Amino acid sequence: MKTLLGKTLRGRLTILYGVLLAAALAMYAAGSALYFLHDLTKQLDASLDRDVETVEGILSFSSDGRILLSTHEGEAGGDESNRGYLLEVWSPEGQLLYRSAQLAGLSLGPLRQFQQGHGRQKPQSYRLPDGERVRLTSRLHHMQGREVVVRLAVSEEPLWDEFWDMVSVLGLGLPVIVILIGITGYVVAGRAIKPVNDMAQRASRISAEHLSERLQTPNPDDELGRLGAAFNQTLARLESSFEQLRRFTADASHELRTPLTAIRSVGEVALQSPGNAAIYRDAIGSMLEEVDRLTRLVESLLTISRADAGHIQLQKSSIDLLDLAQESAALLDVLAEEKNQTIAVTGDAAVTVSADRLILRQALINLIDNAVKYSPPGGRIRVHVHVTDGNAVVEVLDSGPGIPSEHAEKVFERFYRIDKARSRAEGGAGLGLSIVQWAVSAHGGTVELKQDTESGCAFVIHLPLEPSDRRLQKKEG
Repeated sequence: MKTLLGKTLRGRLTILYGVLLAAALAMYAAGSALYFLHDLTKQLDASLDRDVETVEGILSFSSDGRILLSTHEGEAGGDESNRGYLLEVWSPEGQLLYRSAQLAGLSLGPLRQFQQGHGRQKPQSYRLPDGERVRLTSRLHHMQGREVVVRLAVSEEPLWDEFWDMVSVLGLGLPVIVILIGITGYVVAGRAIKPVNDMAQRASRISAEHLSERLQTPNPDDELGRLGAAFNQTLARLESSFEQLRRFTADASHELRTPLTAIRSVGEVALQSPGNAAIYRDAIGSMLEEVDRLTRLVESLLTISRADAGHIQLQKSSIDLLDLAQESAALLDVLAEEKNQTIAVTGDAAVTVSADRLILRQALINLIDNAVKYSPPGGRIRVHVHVTDGNAVVEVLDSGPGIPSEHAEKVFERFYRIDKARSRAEGGAGLGLSIVQWAVSAHGGTVELKQDTESGCAFVIHLPLEPSDRRLQKKEG
């Protein structure tokens, strides 16, 4: 059975439920049979009680002291033989006074002592020396001024014959019921598991090249439907991840090829030019600029790669958020001065967070650097630190043209640029905001974009306050 059915879920379910059903029916049958036997015994005991009263009514002593059994007409007779009684009458001293002829000299067993105050004994089963099973009851009976012990028994063989007839019926019927229900269960299980087989066959055809395939879910509300929906969601995430990986690989290759092509082109032009120190100096300067850009790109790629792999361990410490914002802005003052821009850092000096200083500073630098790039000459960049709704908040606001709404949800994607040509000319690769999002998420915070196409846009970072600064949670910036 294990070889034929145990290899499949359908077979295992059929065997399991078949065994459980057989056990349940066997216990039910055993309970029913025992109850039936108990009921038959109870009926036999009630009948025995009535019979012993009848026998007591027809017992009498003869003039010579013998026990007589009389008919209703007062004549002595063998009424007990007609009734099938097995009767003994004893004196309290243990002398046998009468034994019915049906016993053929066999005894109904040793005479038991009666308990004080009890004139009868509970019926009990007894096996005669010839093997016949009987049901025996004993009573103290007062007859003509004398006390005798009346012991009456009836055969249990009809009772056991009826009991074994019932057991035989149950023994023959239960296996048939189990087999029929087992076959029905096997068919029902096959129909119930058919969607699983269909999903397995369809899932086996899904590969990295066909991640757009989805499982069929005829009933999305049942357990199998929810399983199929969960699997489809997993496929959707995998498809998105594969697509992101392909796009990342293509974009990274393109971004790396651009400076390498520029370096090669400048070098080839310089080699073809006549030997002039000024020309060579300009060529080397251009090549170094491209190398610097290539270095920044590789560092960004390494940062994202290490972050995705979980190899960056945060070294957290208590950080004054306003001081960190001022430090980050100071590193970009030179770039802002080249465009005649101003960077204003304001806020609550008491706001502190538990964070990795270097990683969080890199996130702020990336945001402020973007603000400087996209703000016009003479523009103003504002960095504001405050507390809102129990969170430390850093807002970086620029005075640029803003970001159209159709691009707002994609600015944190890797290599995504609104104006690719302009971004490349200014040295951007579309990785800065991705690094910002990872850095903030690693600290349990969030970053969002609030755009205003007329007055620029604002990137807002929300970070958990340091536990010691919960006094600031109710403050509003």
